[in-house]
Amino acid sequence: MQVRSYLKLSVVVALATIALKTGAWWVSGSVSLLSDALESLVNLAGAVFALAMVTIAERPPDDDHPYGHHKAEYFSSGFEGVLIFIAALAIVWAAVQRLLHPQPLDAVGLGIALSVFSSVLNGALAWAMLKKARSHRSMALEADARHLFTDVWTSAGVVVGLFAVMATGWLWLDPVVAIGVALNILREGASLVWRSTEGLMDRAVEADVRAEIDRTLDGFRHHAIRFDHVVTRRAGQRRFVDLHMHMPAAWTLGRAAAVRASVEQALMSAVPGLRASIQLLPMDVEAHFDDLQDPM
Repeated sequence: MQVRSYLKLSVVVALATIALKTGAWWVSGSVSLLSDALESLVNLAGAVFALAMVTIAERPPDDDHPYGHHKAEYFSSGFEGVLIFIAALAIVWAAVQRLLHPQPLDAVGLGIALSVFSSVLNGALAWAMLKKARSHRSMALEADARHLFTDVWTSAGVVVGLFAVMATGWLWLDPVVAIGVALNILREGASLVWRSTEGLMDRAVEADVRAEIDRTLDGFRHHAIRFDHVVTRRAGQRRFVDLHMHMPAAWTLGRAAAVRASVEQALMSAVPGLRASIQLLPMDVEAHFDDLQDPM
């Protein structure tokens, strides 16, 4: 399955879990189950937005976006993080109201059963999505998968809290668990927003990718060839590397270009999705663009 297919499946599962968790809240009256249902609404909105952003990210480069549209995936992650914050505030508001006005719970066993079933669906989908996200380096898919995992842990906490309410009869435990759910998803929301911001600021490639780039360049280094000013960045699923390759000034342009082509091909074979830009320079010439400072 492709990334978009997983996100479409995520939309379908989100609709199913909303129905299950809303039913769980309806039959039991539990505010912690209501908080779980609200988070599923965020899952749905996040999956729909992620699907839209992945569709945009797959567009080919054009005159206005010569490097492609890959960063659109980071908007998906940030949007989902903001939705999580909103859901957390709604959960806290509902929980405080229930703390001030306690109400007895009904049909808790049925509510728990519906919640557990929906969590099984979310957990299975999240595991498959995270595995796919890592192989395709999709930020949007990873964000959606991690949010689903958060939803699973949220549901687990709610179920434990409801069992505690049934065992002790302490109705105040229900809204307290709901507040705990809100704090947990706030943490996940902050993580998603931070990662989205980092991606939009042209963060360097991952350590393992950089190591693979260095190993590939080492295979071409000798007394007549050296590399410097190696700079990397990532944009969604795409990776970029810019560098200088120094060669003897006596080499013909054709010979130098042939070696550069070999290095570019080796880099792109070693790191799928990598785009390499190599500037050729004579061995005795240095570039000092790093010494320049941007005007304030």
